[in-house]
Amino acid sequence: MSLGAGGTGSTGGCVGDYTLVDELGSGGMGVVHLGLSPSGRHVAIKVVHPQYARDREFRARFRQEVAAARRVSGAFTAPVVDADPDAEQPWMATLYVPGRTLTEAVAEDGPLTGRALRTLALGLVEALRDIHRAGVVHRDLKPSNVLVADDGPRVIDFGISRAADNEDLTVTGRLIGTPPFMSPEQFAAPRDVTAASDVFSLGSVLAYASTGNRPFEGGSPYLTGYRVMHEAPVLDGVPEPLRAVVARCLDKDPAARPPLDEVQAMLLALPERTDAAARPAPVSAAAPTPAPSGTAP
Repeated sequence: MSLGAGGTGSTGGCVGDYTLVDELGSGGMGVVHLGLSPSGRHVAIKVVHPQYARDREFRARFRQEVAAARRVSGAFTAPVVDADPDAEQPWMATLYVPGRTLTEAVAEDGPLTGRALRTLALGLVEALRDIHRAGVVHRDLKPSNVLVADDGPRVIDFGISRAADNEDLTVTGRLIGTPPFMSPEQFAAPRDVTAASDVFSLGSVLAYASTGNRPFEGGSPYLTGYRVMHEAPVLDGVPEPLRAVVARCLDKDPAARPPLDEVQAMLLALPERTDAAARPAPVSAAAPTPAPSGTAP
């Protein structure tokens, strides 16, 4: 491995058999690079920061999560193509998917509506279902971990979702996640989260995608966490047909949240257009009632 002076890679350096072409992003726990394989295939390579590479417990968790991530496959995820959790600095390579993150798409184009919103929602459900079938709980589903590609969304960084992050990453003891998109149980009992936690995060992501706003927001991670655990989500602006689905996903009780198959069925039952233009006209706009016979109009 030749990472260069920066420790987590630089353009022109190498990780395994891959040449580092560009830096795609960085965060508290690692750096993501665009890499090129000897055959010319582009991959996204996550390289862990040196201080975490020296942590024996982190390495063990990384190794387990890479093994789990290798089992994930599906149309709406970016599959693992290579990894070396035992390298001097652990790394993992996934198929590179060109496209903006959901964060970037909403910031540049505004909230999603209509067919685009429906496609996103159904794609995320399918991605999470594939991840859960592999025995993995994502634990950090959020807009920056969703790529908006031409043929549908991709959920990235499953299994080791915390290796590269740039959205208010919180690491407190064993609490790792992004507070506005975490579930209540991630704050209360992070070791015991189940697939239902990802359903909660899905609800938060869909609320953000349709409004540009987070349903739980505070001035600090701690205040945000309190609101996630104890307060109702702010769903102003979420289109009415979708709002009921989002509200069920955001139930504080994991057992009360719908399983993904049910979420999918509810989404499929929604009209293709969920924006304001598709809503029925108000009653006041209806035609006037005819006047009784023999009276003036």
